[in-house]
Amino acid sequence: MSRILQRRVGFVAIVPDVLEQYSYENLLVINPLWDDYACRYGNHVSCRISGREFMRCVSGSRYVKELIRLILGSQEQLYIYLYESLPEMTLDELPGVSILGPDKRTAARLNSKIYQFRRFRSLLPMPEGRLCNGWQELQRATNRLWDRWTDGIFITEEYSAAGGNSQVANSPEEIDERFKASHQTFVISRYMPHAYDPTVLAVVAGEGDVFVAGVADQRIEGGTRFTGSTFPSVLGEAIRHRLGDYTRRVGRELAREGYRGIFGCDFIVTDDGDIFFLEVNARKQGTTMEFCCTLEQSLPPGSPTLPELEYYAVVTGRFPPGTTEMIENPKGIHWGTYNYKIHHNIRTSGYLPNNPNEREAFQNLADFHRQKDFLILEHVGSDFIVAEGSFLARIVSLDKDSPSMEQGLTQGLKTIRTTIEEDLSEEA
Repeated sequence: MSRILQRRVGFVAIVPDVLEQYSYENLLVINPLWDDYACRYGNHVSCRISGREFMRCVSGSRYVKELIRLILGSQEQLYIYLYESLPEMTLDELPGVSILGPDKRTAARLNSKIYQFRRFRSLLPMPEGRLCNGWQELQRATNRLWDRWTDGIFITEEYSAAGGNSQVANSPEEIDERFKASHQTFVISRYMPHAYDPTVLAVVAGEGDVFVAGVADQRIEGGTRFTGSTFPSVLGEAIRHRLGDYTRRVGRELAREGYRGIFGCDFIVTDDGDIFFLEVNARKQGTTMEFCCTLEQSLPPGSPTLPELEYYAVVTGRFPPGTTEMIENPKGIHWGTYNYKIHHNIRTSGYLPNNPNEREAFQNLADFHRQKDFLILEHVGSDFIVAEGSFLARIVSLDKDSPSMEQGLTQGLKTIRTTIEEDLSEEA
């Protein structure tokens, strides 16, 4: 924004994450679940809420509305910048306030797995699948498929992210345990054994304007659970080119629906090199920050970077002059991420200072032949109860080759584990 508007631009961050330390000023923490956990465990508690509930709470906060009133007293326009545009965000209905991102109702429609199944199965290669209305129809349909879909059945509810609300089932009992008596509409598909889980990040400004930022490899645990990504992809150039072509095809469809902004596409690639489209995330996704940093160092000087491209896509409906995609990996940047998610309530006994210099770490790696580094970001803190489903910390590892980068992730994981004092799963 500073580069585009040629003046200083500030921000106020509003987050749901309860941490011991934050890396910047002008920050509000809003988390309505905190009171419940604090009553049970004490004041040092970190817990996660859904994006929709968070947006509802922010939109209804009198403190946030008073802050908006004060800011608009000295400027005409205020932008809201979101990880995901959701209908529960209603502050843009106030005069002078707008979302600098995709239209929220369009994004919600496009993020529906039901919509995607109907829209894209004739456009891209997808695993064999069908829709099931409610648990009983899900049960009947899957009972007829076990003999044919012997590698498992992938089941997802209409809205699911990072593996939530989805499952790879290998028996009727597993389906009953997870989804019994649900009235949801499910998308089921044949689970395809595969070697690779690539993801492609892109920006769309119109039917003829789709910018592909790059291809990364996802780390998927337990069949559905996303825990991080690595770049560059280990896939060959021909497959990466096809992934880019498929992503542009998806981007053009999004544009026809009125979507403008950042999006991502997830695929699988089999050992035989067959590519299957899984889903589109009409929002920013787990690789967004790292691709922002990679492009900032790798594109020719003066080229618009990812946030600038989204600004122009949303505000003008076209990319600016000088827009160019990254060719291969000119600075030899290798990065990996790991999201350390908690699956049982835990207590922490150690603290890892948050490193706020992710952009600088990428710059150091690009400017010098070797600048091995790993960063631990957003560690909750010491003497905290961290609730199931929350993130304890995030790791970003950087190097000039993949084996050394993976060593950084391993070291980061060992370091984080030293801060866990006890597992409270039995107590919970």
